[in-house]
Amino acid sequence: MMTFEEDQRRRNAASERIEYRNNIQYSVLLAGLAVFLLVALILYRNNRQKQKANKELQKTLVNLKSTQTQLIQSEKMASLGELTAGIAHEIQNPLNFVNNFSEVNRELLAEMMEGIENKNYEEVQALAKDIAENEEKINQHGKRADAIVKGMLQHSSKGSGKKEPTDINALADEYLRLSYHGLRAKDKSFNATLQTNYDDTIGKINMVPQDMGRVLLNLITNAFYAVNAARPDKATVYVPTVSISTKKEDNKVIITVKDNGNGIGAGIVNKIFQPFFTTKPTGQGTGLGLSLSYDIVKAHGGELTVETQQGEFAKFTITLQL
Repeated sequence: MMTFEEDQRRRNAASERIEYRNNIQYSVLLAGLAVFLLVALILYRNNRQKQKANKELQKTLVNLKSTQTQLIQSEKMASLGELTAGIAHEIQNPLNFVNNFSEVNRELLAEMMEGIENKNYEEVQALAKDIAENEEKINQHGKRADAIVKGMLQHSSKGSGKKEPTDINALADEYLRLSYHGLRAKDKSFNATLQTNYDDTIGKINMVPQDMGRVLLNLITNAFYAVNAARPDKATVYVPTVSISTKKEDNKVIITVKDNGNGIGAGIVNKIFQPFFTTKPTGQGTGLGLSLSYDIVKAHGGELTVETQQGEFAKFTITLQL
């Protein structure tokens, strides 16, 4: 039989085991709680850091967008500066016509008054017809000058950013003339052959005219710069040529601007669409023209590519989906 002392020891041992097990469970619980709190603290800290980082990123993004807007506006104004002389030339032509036809009409009106006094109504009728024809010409050239000014204002403004039906052929031809006369005004010795081949079946296509006009202006201006820089010595026959064409293919419109300048070197052709990359001397280029052009075409769901052969030509192609 188990004595009282043995039974007591057995009970004490069992009690100690239970207490030991309870202590272990309690310690594990405390350790688990500590780990949980530590993880929660780490997660809280990480979340706070993430929120702070997100705020910084949002702030940086806002600043970048603001800077981008300023850079785009600076590029627009820089290109407008390039156009100023060309715009003045293009406006001067219709204004000359307006002045000349107005002067002719003034003389015809004097003759008309004389015919009325002499009751020579046949002559008066003929003079009235001539005056009406001249007035129509004055109206046409006045509208031409008005269109040039509106185009200049559109180019310099921020614009609505909305797509609208646009005559791509007229847009391309407009900037071709403005760019050419702008360069001619700065350098009287410059001359180039202009070749155009417009597809009249294209009609009007939806685009943001200010933005696409900026792309065309940049490509055309670069083409003129290229042929101007490629002038050889007098012993070499070289005809600087810039060509622009439009073509409708299935559900696409393809616009190309090509020059027979020195082309683009193989080592830099992959960099030309990068922001701030330029081969022009300091002060003559922002390095944003082609980068912004690439982004504008891409925003229109299109593609801007380049094909070149050093020493021969450079051809930029805009492909737009209809």
